[in-house]
Order: sequence, then structure tokens, then C-alpha cells
Amino acid sequence: DKEVRAIFLRLFAQLFQGYRSCLQLIRIHAEPVIHFHKAAFLGQRGLIENDFLTKVLNGMAFAGFVSERGPPFRACDLFDELVAFEVERIKAEEGNPPKMIKHVRELAEQLFRNENPNPHIAFQKVPRPTEGSHLRVHILPFPRINESRVQELLQEGLARSQGAPPATRGDKKCVVPAGPPVGMF
Repeated sequence: DKEVRAIFLRLFAQLFQGYRSCLQLIRIHAEPVIHFHKAAFLGQRGLIENDFLTKVLNGMAFAGFVSERGPPFRACDLFDELVAFEVERIKAEEGNPPKMIKHVRELAEQLFRNENPNPHIAFQKVPRPTEGSHLRVHILPFPRINESRVQELLQEGLARSQGAPPATRGDKKCVVPAGPPVGMF
């Protein structure tokens, strides 16, 4: 699972290398707006005729990507490091599959460590069903939901959440590295 995610992480890092140099921060509104200059990005990379990348850049997912990753001051992650600092390494690995596989495995290990910071905690394994369990006919029906109890639980949760301080994420914010300009590619 982590290796497949690492492959996609590398793919998107390659696709979007230099995207930060095409971001424009517009401050004429009360809330700053981040705009991505698609024509400059495609033109500098020589991909104006690339139908696939054009469709990717015009999609809603990319618009969300820009609004989420566009701010210059936010928590950085593995993707930001790949786009900013691993440009040459990824290009050098294109003709060398063993090096590419090694890098994918390193990324997968980093993804695993990011999601499991405490390796000493054991994961509970789900037991396999016993042989012939699918043939059993004495399966109990799912119980009916008690609507009044659900309402009580909702009210309790609302009362607790109104008195609690807002949840904050523990990520440290930093200046996102811009990486090399698009013209290098």
C-alpha cells in the first residue's frame, strides 16, 4: 500500500515540479486569493499541446490542490520536499530502475513512519473466519436503532463540544520551499 502511494507521490511530484513558481498571490480582496498561471506553467515546460496535463490542470482536484498547497506559509510535508529538493534525483533515476525502486521504498518507509510514529504499538490483527462460516444460517439481524438514544448522544456531544477549546493540529508551519523554477525542466 505504501509503495503504491509512494509511486503516485513521485508521479505527481514529477508532473507538478515547478508549480510554485507559477503561483500568484492576489491581495486585493479581504482574504488573499491564490491563482495558478496555467499558460506559464505549460509554456515553460513545453507542454502546451499536452492534452492530459491540460485536463489535469483544469480539473477541480487541481484547483483544490492549489488552494490547499498554494499558501507560502503552512505545514510542509514529504510532497513539498520532493518537489523542491529531489528534482535532480528523480530525473537521474528515470533510466535506472533499481535506483528508482530503492527511492520508492525509501518514500514508502517515510510514509509508514509518518502514519505510525510509535512503532512499538502492536496492530490488532483481524482473525480469519472459520471454515464453513459462510454457510451458517443463524445470523442475527442488525438491531434497530433507538432514535431517542441517538438524540441523547447527539445532545451530549454538542454540549461537550461547545465547552471544549477548538481542536488544533500540531503541525509546525514554515515557509514552503519554492524549488527550482519551471524553466529547468
